[in-house]
Amino acid sequence: MNAELVFVGTELLLGEILNTNAQYLSQQLAQLGVDVHHQVVVGDNAERLRAVLQQALGRADVVIACGGLGPTDDDLTREVAAAVTGRPLQLDQGLLRDLEAWFAVRGRRMTENNRRQCMVPAGATVLPNDRGTAPGLIIPAEGGKAVVLLPGPPGELQPMFAHHVVPYLTARNGGRPLRLVTRTLRFVGIGESALADRLKDLLAGQSDPTLATYSKTGEVHLRLATRAAGQEEGLARIAPVEAEIRARLGRYLYGVDDEDLAAVVGRLLTERGLTVATAESCTGGLVAKRITDVAGSSAYFRMAFVTYAAEAKVQFLGVPEALIAAHGVVSEPVARAMAQGALERAGVDVAVATTGVAGPGGGTPETPVGTVCFGLAARGAGALSPGVWAETVRLYGDREEVRERAAVHALALVRRYLLGLVP
Repeated sequence: MNAELVFVGTELLLGEILNTNAQYLSQQLAQLGVDVHHQVVVGDNAERLRAVLQQALGRADVVIACGGLGPTDDDLTREVAAAVTGRPLQLDQGLLRDLEAWFAVRGRRMTENNRRQCMVPAGATVLPNDRGTAPGLIIPAEGGKAVVLLPGPPGELQPMFAHHVVPYLTARNGGRPLRLVTRTLRFVGIGESALADRLKDLLAGQSDPTLATYSKTGEVHLRLATRAAGQEEGLARIAPVEAEIRARLGRYLYGVDDEDLAAVVGRLLTERGLTVATAESCTGGLVAKRITDVAGSSAYFRMAFVTYAAEAKVQFLGVPEALIAAHGVVSEPVARAMAQGALERAGVDVAVATTGVAGPGGGTPETPVGTVCFGLAARGAGALSPGVWAETVRLYGDREEVRERAAVHALALVRRYLLGLVP
């Protein structure tokens, strides 16, 4: 079974509100095993809405239209859907009584135009709305198809869909439909093109499960997907392909599904009984923020030094003035000194430092915008070596993107050390 989603409202076309209903419904339908091949946004215009609904019924089993069910003159969805399906509107006395009671309980007067919300196409199923005044509808159409009408506000749409549309679609799809089962592998330290090149045979020959790469800020995600009767069956089908990917790219794979890089770093620190501090210049505290966004980070995070100015690096981290004069603040020697200073002053086991040019100005031919130097200092514990290391990368994007990518790279550097991959 496949569905088409139609979102009604000129405010959507003007960008006045964010269409969160599209994401919600697409996710829910995927879990039900219902394919969504098209999504359409149309304004509050009867002729254009008629054309959209007719087109949708021509290529989908179920059309789900959201919005336009209110009491005002520009709420046209109910009337247009009735005309497209050839079902005349009739006043539903039960709905009218319920709506009158709804207003009475709230001490409000029901206006005449609210009666429009009690008009139901002949043969349609009414979907109760416990959060508002506009009921939903399931309207039969030719060829065994159907048009489902839902209110636009997410607070009304979501419970109505969950409580009434899900059982309808499940029964219509055979009672136990195949669901979409996914596994997302998260990589850091490798670009999307390089990852795709290492997996080009798998990507070229994919059938079931399917593979798709997604570029994120400083990361690459790879989604594996299949259809199965349940989660366990789907993951079993995905497992052999995932194992092959891990064998090829395990060095860069830091987590799966919703795992966050900072949370993974925190878990590694906790497992090893280690503490960490940060010394930041261009990232302005973003690395520390990412670390402390994780609940329980107080167990391993001790201190953050945001030493933006050169003199702050000297005063608070003990970076020698002569080192800055000789190499500049954006340099590997200064990054190493910052990390070493943070390690000593915070009394931690690991410290990571960032210094760079985030832009848009400040770049030079030697250190163009996007140049970031990273330092790592560690005391050593167990199989982990003590030492101080540095590396330089060139990051791209605007100021915000450079800073965000630098924060990700700093966390990735700590992860690599904790896994014994540095030096």
